[in-house]
Amino acid sequence: MSEKSPVTLDVRNIVPRERHPKIFNTFDGLKKGEMMVLINDHDPKPLKYQLDAERKGQMDWKYIEQGPETWKVEITKK
Repeated sequence: MSEKSPVTLDVRNIVPRERHPKIFNTFDGLKKGEMMVLINDHDPKPLKYQLDAERKGQMDWKYIEQGPETWKVEITKK
């Protein structure tokens, strides 16, 4: 497992249509064992379904904060 600090990606100020591409690009840039912390203004559950479908078996997803104003998720590349 990597000792590198997680990448923090705050998408709250990114235009909604640009969020998923930015998140996917960030995830794809991770090495096995690296983690990103996603910060969002709503529950990113649809993103989880999309990542599960398009990057099947490549990630672990763990909520670290669940609203009501801010959601934070640890996404680790397997």
